[in-house]
Amino acid sequence: MSKIGYVRVSTFEQNTDRQEIALSEIGMDKIFSEKISGKSTNRLELNKMLDYIREGDTLYIESISRLARSTRDLLSIVNILQDKKVDLVSLKENIDTTTPQGRFVLTIFGALSELERESTLQRQREGIAAARIKGKKFGRPLIETPKDWDKVIELWKKGNITAIEAMKRLNLNRGTFYRRVKEFETKINGN
Repeated sequence: MSKIGYVRVSTFEQNTDRQEIALSEIGMDKIFSEKISGKSTNRLELNKMLDYIREGDTLYIESISRLARSTRDLLSIVNILQDKKVDLVSLKENIDTTTPQGRFVLTIFGALSELERESTLQRQREGIAAARIKGKKFGRPLIETPKDWDKVIELWKKGNITAIEAMKRLNLNRGTFYRRVKEFETKINGN
């Protein structure tokens, strides 16, 4: 009967210390930690933990949002844990799935967590749409067509210079060069 911890943050810039300290205070036998989005359950350390954990073990998490971002994923993971006869304890929400009430509360918190995530994404989409209406541009700015474009492309197409030499003369990287060539040819051919 081991105490197993699972820690997750969404990006490499974020820090796992707070979660690890909270779990260490309880005395974990092993902690699985990763820096990856919780959108999917296809996470290396999550899957390692699910393979590692055994009947009678207890999985400790700082909060349910660290385990899963959607109710479906959360309930799927909880079902795996239940099939293995593993208990789940969430510190933040004070949930313990050894009781029917704990399982019920876990389902509610999972739904609330998913609602919050969906609300955040909706607000983000609405903000982007409003910014576009106001003329805000997103993404990298387009690179202006170099002034010697026609001359250099003509030399390249005739075989007088290599593609690498054309890229150097136009000061373009490989991807931008070939994308521009394709755009140019599409415009010329009227497609």
